[in-house]
Amino acid sequence: MSGVPMTEVDAALAAMPVIDGHNDLPMALRARVGYRVSGLAADRPEFHTDLARLRAGGVGGQFWSVYVPSDLPEPEAVVATMEQVDAVYRLVAAYPRDLAMAYTAADVESAIGSGRIASLLGIEGGHSLASSLGVLRVFARLGVRYVTLTHNHDTAWADSAADVGHVGGLSAEGRAIVGEMQRIGVLVDLSHVAVTTMHAALDIATAPVIFSHSSARAVTDHRRNVPDDVLGKLRTNGGVCMATFVPAFVSAEVAAWTAAAEEELRRLGLPPEPEPWPRAPRPGEDIPDSTVAEAPAAFRLWLAANPRPEATVAQVADHVEHLREAAGVDHIGLGGDYDGCDRLPVGLEDVSGYPRLLAELATRGWTAPELEKLAGRNVLRVLRAAEEHATEPMWPGRAVTA
Repeated sequence: MSGVPMTEVDAALAAMPVIDGHNDLPMALRARVGYRVSGLAADRPEFHTDLARLRAGGVGGQFWSVYVPSDLPEPEAVVATMEQVDAVYRLVAAYPRDLAMAYTAADVESAIGSGRIASLLGIEGGHSLASSLGVLRVFARLGVRYVTLTHNHDTAWADSAADVGHVGGLSAEGRAIVGEMQRIGVLVDLSHVAVTTMHAALDIATAPVIFSHSSARAVTDHRRNVPDDVLGKLRTNGGVCMATFVPAFVSAEVAAWTAAAEEELRRLGLPPEPEPWPRAPRPGEDIPDSTVAEAPAAFRLWLAANPRPEATVAQVADHVEHLREAAGVDHIGLGGDYDGCDRLPVGLEDVSGYPRLLAELATRGWTAPELEKLAGRNVLRVLRAAEEHATEPMWPGRAVTA
């Protein structure tokens, strides 16, 4: 990387390691190795994530997504989410010198200070709550620090970006769930939700919210990205939008190719992703390599005539810069979505890639203090603000009240 100002990157990561908003390793462990957590120290090419590459990437904190598909029956989703939570605890217990469970901003700082990677929990989809405030509170007491209000399907109380919309954003029940989350110190995550839901949540939020893995819709017009008017509200709210690396979200060329490939698969009567849970379909995000490898001759002919474009580090940096322009440098972060999508941009293929993105931004004039905010200071501030706002915080180590 000749000519890249790595001194700024090194200084930034030494002062503030990356705290990433979204990594789907727990789901990948379930899908590929039956939740076996051994052997993740290094050299695991079937994953985007292992401990050696987290270290190489300058990661000091990770929100592990405890994702289950949003088309599961809700009681089944609660059980499956509990299994995902268990997987994270087992992962951390298997590597006590490298990982530490974290529930508060102080825990994150303590873990980083001890040379370990702070491990936090984030639920990806309100279906995992089964419309129960009691389930929400139990997950909070287990250490869950954010809940994404929807995944790819509407819930009874919130509209998803990938579904038709049933309640106009948030219902009265949805507003009550958002209020309870903020009362007990669980971050409201607005990735995956419809724009109407983004506005509805920001209109009632009394503490900062997050987008754990979303980029800028003004740069790539994808339903999973955040419009500028929402980013303006996010600045006022004090929250943070954590730029994601999913190729179809960051590259208009990849998004167009993905849509065309999905249409061709439908024309041929083939599913975009034939595997059921544990690898649930995520329409519009990418066409997985497994689909390509197993495709019949007709689709392979289409692929030969329409080669898949690649997203780049520079395109991700374009999103980060736009998020900064629209929301402010104090309201941006990183949420790579590693092990939650099939492909990543060139240069960001695994969790060792964060310094390359920071180096690209440094070439564009970002200073070390600005890179520190992006890497982790902003999300750490939001985590602390949620704690201070909570009137009945519920995470391990806190007293349980009536």
